[in-house]
Amino acid sequence: RNLTPWPLPQRLDELAPTHLAVPSGSNIRLDYSENPPILAVRLQELFGLADTPRIAQGRQQVKLHLLSPARRPVQVTQDLANFWRTTYAEVKKDLKGRYPKHYWPDDPLVAEATARAKPRGT
Repeated sequence: RNLTPWPLPQRLDELAPTHLAVPSGSNIRLDYSENPPILAVRLQELFGLADTPRIAQGRQQVKLHLLSPARRPVQVTQDLANFWRTTYAEVKKDLKGRYPKHYWPDDPLVAEATARAKPRGT
C-alpha cells in the first residue's frame, strides 16, 4: 500500500474497504479470504438495516455471518431482506431462550441497532 501511487490506496479503500460501518455504529472488519467477502457481525447490530451491505460501488454483496451475542454463527445469508421476512422469527425464538437479557424485537427493521445487550433507555 505504501508503495503505490497516491490515488490508488484511496481508490482501493473505496472499492474494497477493510471495515464496514453497521447500524449500531460499530466498524466491522471484512474477511476477503472467500468470494464474496464475509462480514461476521452480531445480529442485533444490524437491526434497522433492510438490505445486505454492498462494496465495490454497489456491485458486490457481502456474505453475512450473523452471530449470537456470544459471537457464535446462527445464520449465513446474502439476502438480509429475506432473512428478516422468513427466518428471523425462528432464530429470534431460539436466541431469546438462550439470551433472555438481550433485545429481540418483533420487527427488526424498525428496531434500534445495538452493540449492547439492550439499547440505551430500555
